[in-house]
Amino acid sequence: MSNESIRETVREEYAKAARRVAAKGPSCCGAAAPADNPITSNLYGTDETAALPAEAVAASLGCGNPTALAELGPGETVLDLGSGGGIDVLLSARRVGPAGKAYGLDMTDEMLALARENQRKAGVRNVEFLKGEIENIPLPGDSVDVVISNCVINLSADKDRVLREAFRVLKPGGRFAVSDIVVRGEMPGEIRRRVELWAGCIAGALEESEYRAKLAAAGFQQIEVEATRVYTAADAPEFFAKNPDLEKFVNTAHGKFISAFVRARKPM
Repeated sequence: MSNESIRETVREEYAKAARRVAAKGPSCCGAAAPADNPITSNLYGTDETAALPAEAVAASLGCGNPTALAELGPGETVLDLGSGGGIDVLLSARRVGPAGKAYGLDMTDEMLALARENQRKAGVRNVEFLKGEIENIPLPGDSVDVVISNCVINLSADKDRVLREAFRVLKPGGRFAVSDIVVRGEMPGEIRRRVELWAGCIAGALEESEYRAKLAAAGFQQIEVEATRVYTAADAPEFFAKNPDLEKFVNTAHGKFISAFVRARKPM
């Protein structure tokens, strides 16, 4: 698939998700997301979600909780790449306080509409949702303290550009703090492609060493990759039941796909 085809497919899948949430039916990748989904479930504490609109929580399709791990401080400016229904933007706004600001960037009109409605319901003022692509961030250079993202960078067909753009908009000393799907070690291409479809729409998860190399090439330093969830065959019994030809790869894939918190810093 071309980069544009991948982008349009991702856009349509997340538009479907937004429409389903708006119609009171939470979904992930165009289908209902079960409460025990090993990737998207139990990412936020009730103390975090209690004050948020139900639609913001229902539209959460991430694989981590970057706002809790990014150590946001009062007065900071935060940018969420691929902000969806706005849950991480609204949580970030609370953490940075009225002296700070949280931007959400998304390319899907339906998600932006949902996020803005969630902002209105939450009564949060220090938030702004922007339309655009994470490969072309519509903010000036050296303008934000922290870039966060929640299981979105893996969806981009041009991750090098995403990371260069994140580096550009960060202030000197700024922090890159994202949750993402990451692959640890080599695995056969066939199972990798098909497990990625299980992991999220059209996932293009990077291998850990490749992720580190791309961050370094973009200019980042102090790069860390911390596993937050490790997925095994037991996490996807239906997937392997529907794909019996992949049973021979079960042991190969065991523990290779992870949700990870990826940290890095722009030099001063």
